[in-house]
Amino acid sequence: MKALEQKIIKEGKVYGGDILKVDCFLNHRIDVEFLNEIGKEFYSIYKGNGINKILTIEASGIGIACVTALNFDPIVPAVFAKKSASKNISGDVYTSKVFSYTHGKTYDVMVAKEHLGSSDKVLIIDDFLAKGAALEALVDICDQAGAEVVGVGIVIEKAYQGGGSKLRQKGIRIESLAQIASMGKDGTIEFC
Repeated sequence: MKALEQKIIKEGKVYGGDILKVDCFLNHRIDVEFLNEIGKEFYSIYKGNGINKILTIEASGIGIACVTALNFDPIVPAVFAKKSASKNISGDVYTSKVFSYTHGKTYDVMVAKEHLGSSDKVLIIDDFLAKGAALEALVDICDQAGAEVVGVGIVIEKAYQGGGSKLRQKGIRIESLAQIASMGKDGTIEFC
């Protein structure tokens, strides 16, 4: 998505050659109009595949998943895996472990069994794909539920970190709107 690449170049910031900060439009302050264009693009890619549910992980994926769900015809529900137990999610849950490189810790992520089942055809949505830990956890949860993962929509993939390649080799369809080949310590970004 050329408009996304241009927005990353214009508004994104590279720190230390490995951190891409896009919180000015994607995952802290959200450019809702632009996010809607992302949702339209994911719908365009995956329409006609019988998707009846969108799955993401809290927190940064929620907005993207919701806007994408709104663009489906008919609109589909968005479900997000929670990173901690709470009083409103108890009982039967699917759980998987995910290591967050951003936060440097492992989470047990969970989805209530009532919200995901064997009749679901799922599109997984997330903001970033780097090493693939979060995506592996979401696929694991779908496998536990007997749900079919139709595909994955990623806004920004750090292709040089290998998560996308590893998961594609397992037969998972991953469509990334921007694929980064490298980022320099001087702030330069190269796209695939």
